Amino acid sequence: METVTTRTVEYQADGLTMVGRLALPAGTGPRPAVLIGPEGTGLNDFQRARADALAELGYVALAFDIHGGRWFTDPDEMLARCLPLLDDPDRMRDIGYAALDVLRAEPRTDPNRIAGIGYGTGGAIVLELGRAGVDLRAIGTVNGLVTGRPGEAANIRCPVWAGVGSEDPIMAPAQRDAFAAEMQAAGVDWQLTVYGGALHAFHHPPVGPKQRLVPGVGYHARHAERAWRDVVTLLAENLG
Repeated sequence: METVTTRTVEYQADGLTMVGRLALPAGTGPRPAVLIGPEGTGLNDFQRARADALAELGYVALAFDIHGGRWFTDPDEMLARCLPLLDDPDRMRDIGYAALDVLRAEPRTDPNRIAGIGYGTGGAIVLELGRAGVDLRAIGTVNGLVTGRPGEAANIRCPVWAGVGSEDPIMAPAQRDAFAAEMQAAGVDWQLTVYGGALHAFHHPPVGPKQRLVPGVGYHARHAERAWRDVVTLLAENLG
């Protein structure tokens, strides 16, 4: 019985050597593919496993890196890296383009059926690819409701689904409203799911005593499962 195969891929972006996780489904033919962007803390084993899970569902999946192989346990270090990045759409796009090049270079990837999903900072990067007019079949973002430069959302050419916790102080109601207004004004096919009682990064389980969390971050197991099902549904609807 054939199984999922995985490998580490190194590539250059944002002046760093990025270290991603590429997972391939069983079989030999071309398959739809998914870019997976990590939270602001960076790529860790839990997030690499998302690529494996999507490969088990039949997708070529790349969990891309945003910090040159680093995973931040100190929130101050993470914010010092992420906040300037989130303020610079061109840098975010460059990180996304580099990952997309790796995914497209994989022979198993069907170049006409690629979607992007992301969490937090990784979700913002995937959204910027959409605003840049990249031909994606779907965009999904969890806790990454970041608005772009005026008018550029009109370049998004695919459905957009977004998820957020109702009690998330980082993606607060005003941020949700601004994101929804941007998508609506651009004529995007968009959905917003609010998970009641959930905080920021509700989808990520605790990772041990070394990880310090900023206020407003917390895991919600039931909503984490629901958000994953919503992502899987988005991909199934738009990648076939």
